[in-house]
Amino acid sequence: MRTFIKYTNVYLCMTSVTVRIDSRLRDRLNALKVHPRESYNEVIGRLVAMAVDEEPLSEEVLRDLERSLEDLRAGRVYTLDEVMAELKEE
Repeated sequence: MRTFIKYTNVYLCMTSVTVRIDSRLRDRLNALKVHPRESYNEVIGRLVAMAVDEEPLSEEVLRDLERSLEDLRAGRVYTLDEVMAELKEE
């Protein structure tokens, strides 16, 4: 079955497929609907958009994260109270 939807003079061709999901997952998808008439296609599309990172982390950011993890492993950390106390001193 093919459905054509017009969006500002752009035509999208949608193909329907049947996907088997258990009732618990269906209930979770229903709970994620923004409004009762939102389709599963829209809910899943929103979830996929949230899960896919269009801007992967740069090499610099990955290096910074690794350095931060090394600091954590080495115990070079401060508690919130220590940071707040130091900020009050300044």
